[in-house]
Amino acid sequence: MMFEMPQEMGLIAIAVHQTQGKGRGRNAWLSPVGCALSTVLVSIPLRSQLGQRIPFVQHLMSLAVVEAVRSIPGYQDINLRVKWPNDIYYSDLMKLGGVLVNSTLMGEAFHILIGCGFNVTNSNPTICINDLITEYNKQHGAELKPLRADYLIARSVTVLEKLIDTFQDEGPNGVLPLYYKYWLHSAQQVRLGSAEGPKVWIVGLDDSGFLLVHQENGEVVTVHPDGNSFDMLGNLIIPKQP
Repeated sequence: MMFEMPQEMGLIAIAVHQTQGKGRGRNAWLSPVGCALSTVLVSIPLRSQLGQRIPFVQHLMSLAVVEAVRSIPGYQDINLRVKWPNDIYYSDLMKLGGVLVNSTLMGEAFHILIGCGFNVTNSNPTICINDLITEYNKQHGAELKPLRADYLIARSVTVLEKLIDTFQDEGPNGVLPLYYKYWLHSAQQVRLGSAEGPKVWIVGLDDSGFLLVHQENGEVVTVHPDGNSFDMLGNLIIPKQP
């Protein structure tokens, strides 16, 4: 059905609960009630700014979720962050969401399925957005209301649409300032491959959406999101298990 729809039309599937949620590689994604679960179909022309830089799609979706919450008046200091390449984090402490992208090139357009799940009202298995709101209220004497999964799915898709439009008009530079505002990695020192691997410093994203790192010898190299994962606890960028 996805290949028969007009390119200008979108499609979204929303679940209240999943029994076989998938993450990157062989990872499973636990999807209890309270998690915002959706898969969005978008069509991106091959000969467009984003069509030439498809790895950016996962970054845009992660950013859309964070911006969907933090752009609500009063919620701008809720400490949601984006973690390279496709995770949504509470500060740099705990994962509460992720993105999985599958793309198929048909003719002159990419048909892209963007799967996204993030914890809204479910405190398990990690932490949820409403936990962050409750803690913020306690610390600041605020009265921010808890949020609903359906509301945040709608906001996230709306923000994603705006980010895609901006990217198509302005390229990476149109969205990277907002991305860097929320991401975890500016000037972060990590090791590549293992705890004994070469030491590098994270610079940012390159024009294709790959990670730029600065090596001790002064050379700047790229790290591809496919096949690599970021271990926050170990400060490592390591090969992803197939």
